[in-house]
Amino acid sequence: MYLPSQFNSDDRHHAASLMRAYPFASLISNDDAGHPYLTHLPLHLQERDNAWILLGHVARGNPHWRYLQDRPRVLASFLGPHAYMSPKVYPDLKRVPTWSYLAVNCAAQATLLEGEQAKDALLKQLIADHEPAYAEQWRGLDQDFSQKMLAGIVAFELQVTDWQCKLKLNQHRPEAHAAMHQAYAMGNENEQALADWMMKLGLHGN
Repeated sequence: MYLPSQFNSDDRHHAASLMRAYPFASLISNDDAGHPYLTHLPLHLQERDNAWILLGHVARGNPHWRYLQDRPRVLASFLGPHAYMSPKVYPDLKRVPTWSYLAVNCAAQATLLEGEQAKDALLKQLIADHEPAYAEQWRGLDQDFSQKMLAGIVAFELQVTDWQCKLKLNQHRPEAHAAMHQAYAMGNENEQALADWMMKLGLHGN
């Protein structure tokens, strides 16, 4: 992605925090015709031996798993909070609007996970992320039904080989930070999240 130096973050903790807080990612591969193919899906981030692994699954009817099998180099893109910013935050009029956003892109190598046990373990990770109370219901399902559900998905893991983290929060415009933070702090959920990140990065002005 386009990554001007003022927005480029090499902070591994910031990137991991974004991926865990905004796990609904875009997984991008090439299809058999060489065109980009995208699936929107939740991914679970794990750390193994100081490396990142992303776990996920697609419906068996989705051809994406075949593309992962045949062409395992993929891109997983996570979009964090984002919002419009009015030029009113600047102290002069020769300014233009902008859009603030936080994003992480991960280049990765895909491997399909075989067997019901591996699929079940992956699903339990996702359940723990999003609705831990559902774990008991999943364990109590009729075996024939649960096996049918597991047969209907293809699970995979993505070993992250490279990553980029973009924190676009007007870092290069310190004269606007105080007004920008104030405007976002009084806004909607996305805007408030951006205000929190401005505080975290020390971009809130005086």
